[in-house]
Amino acid sequence: MVHTILTTVLSFLIAQASPTVMWKAAVNHIQDNNYQLVLTGEVAEGWYVHPMADEYVGTKLEFAPAEGISPAGEPVEEFTPADYKGETVVTGNYLLRQDLEITGSGQIAVDGTVTWSACSGDECNMPEEYAFSVPVEVAGQAGNDDVAAAGKQSGGKGLWALILEAILWGFMMLLTPCVFPMVPMTVSFFLKRSGSASKGRWNALLYGIFIVLIYTVPICLIIGLTWAFGGATVTADIFNWLSTHWLPNIIFFIIFMLFAASFFGAFEITLPSKWTNKADSGADKGGLLGVFFLALTLVLVSFSCTGPIVGTVLIKSTQGEFWTPMVTMLAFSIAFALPFTLLAFFPSFLDKLPKSGGWLNSVKVVLGFIEIALGLKFLSVADQTYHWHLLDREVYLAIWIVCFTLLGLYLLGKIRFKYDSPLEYLSVGRLALVIIDFAFVVYMIPGMWGAPLKALSGYLPPIQTQDFVLGRYTPAPADEGIAVLDAQVALPHGLAGYNNLDDAIAAAAAQGKKVFVDISGHGCVNCREMETRVWSDPEVLRRLRDNFIIATLYVDDKTPLPKEKWVTNSSGKVLKDVGRVNSDFVLNRFGVNSQPNYFILDSEGNTLAGPRGYNLDVADFARFLDQ
Repeated sequence: MVHTILTTVLSFLIAQASPTVMWKAAVNHIQDNNYQLVLTGEVAEGWYVHPMADEYVGTKLEFAPAEGISPAGEPVEEFTPADYKGETVVTGNYLLRQDLEITGSGQIAVDGTVTWSACSGDECNMPEEYAFSVPVEVAGQAGNDDVAAAGKQSGGKGLWALILEAILWGFMMLLTPCVFPMVPMTVSFFLKRSGSASKGRWNALLYGIFIVLIYTVPICLIIGLTWAFGGATVTADIFNWLSTHWLPNIIFFIIFMLFAASFFGAFEITLPSKWTNKADSGADKGGLLGVFFLALTLVLVSFSCTGPIVGTVLIKSTQGEFWTPMVTMLAFSIAFALPFTLLAFFPSFLDKLPKSGGWLNSVKVVLGFIEIALGLKFLSVADQTYHWHLLDREVYLAIWIVCFTLLGLYLLGKIRFKYDSPLEYLSVGRLALVIIDFAFVVYMIPGMWGAPLKALSGYLPPIQTQDFVLGRYTPAPADEGIAVLDAQVALPHGLAGYNNLDDAIAAAAAQGKKVFVDISGHGCVNCREMETRVWSDPEVLRRLRDNFIIATLYVDDKTPLPKEKWVTNSSGKVLKDVGRVNSDFVLNRFGVNSQPNYFILDSEGNTLAGPRGYNLDVADFARFLDQ
């Protein structure tokens, strides 16, 4: 008896000097006011503790009362179950997660304690306690971490700041690869449809209004229905379909090629005669429908670039906010529509300029060459998502080089089309365009041997689709004794990764590395820019190669899955291809539905950092990898 008492007291004293579980505490920002406390524990060798489910001696997590901090739901524990005399116990790594809702502003401390009783064999210690205090910087109403497509942080901004940010992004969308192709199409459409100056200005105004309505009305309906029917989860499946499925992309490609052929003089694109007759009779329904469908085409074509903004609004609509997403989307759509509205006004003034010399036809021909080059992007998206390998990078580049070489010859007057006037001399302005055009051609030529061509990274297929890259980096073979899993994929700059998270975590555990989660898309132009302009930096590339196992999850990959790998989502829909399964997984696991997004996990799958979205700041990305 005395021996037992002495042993228990001695064990207790040893435990107080050296805790039987070593804990680390961290608080991760998920989105808006949602945070997650993560407690990572390591049970000392030879000891075990009881999980939370044990009512009497189970591990307990408690919080000190604090204004602005409230637990959301019950804590969740993760561990590999061990057995001791029929009891489920915890040995080794022990993870506790608790979702929190934090409001207010400034620095707030999340305080609390973890209490547990450790045992070795049949002997158990007195309860031990780990007190934690984790400072959290809260800046008002935090926005979703991936609120802006470029990864800007909008947390803590008031409504006016969000509106201003939405306006800036609306203007910036004009310069993105999937929006800019609509500029020549808009000019061409209103050049042909303007009629009188007053009618042209009226149609241009309607064009802008339709763009705003197409963006804003569906969002308002979605938010209204979500609130009316209890906040059901809203997904972006339809938008993903429009931006990545082969059918809409092939249709958009054909439309651009038809416009190009029309610009070259093959035929004239006109509305159906019955629409024209109705317009002449005063109803003008055909004209309004034409303007509406051009606005609709603009919105659909541009969605792969504007999607991250809209996807963020959809997420926010399910998280208790009502007016903010609607007002923000209205501001974004007005700013996005304004440049196109002004471009639509422009043809009514062009119509008053002299038409001698065929200068107007020259503008159309130049736009025709541009339409061919930019229309290839849609065929490329379908080619990437379905793995047809019709437009690998060198093929895509070869077409562009030929296209812009022919454009330069046309500007020099060496090529003439059906309605062109003879070019008697080369003006200074035309010469400047020739120099710019051929300089661009010379810039592209090294890309045939693998030059990164960072300025075109958003337009071109990924460099790993190119068969020959001069001096391509060859990754070192895997360490002996480490199993090489069969789900590896080629990534830019000679990197290799995995196409699913489980295999990446297993490889990270085997090699003692962290996991870099790359949520991407074959048709994601911002993803290609990040890979070409940020990943290519020597310091970033070194970190990715040496410190991480990469898991790249393509959310638009149309590769069909065998039946045993189909997934049924929460709404009962069966997901049958890689992209839909990945999209559902990242939404549930990481809470994001836009690309690119990046996370860092430890070798057990715990989130260490992220999300991080589109942001071309190389130094900041390197700091993110070092977290």
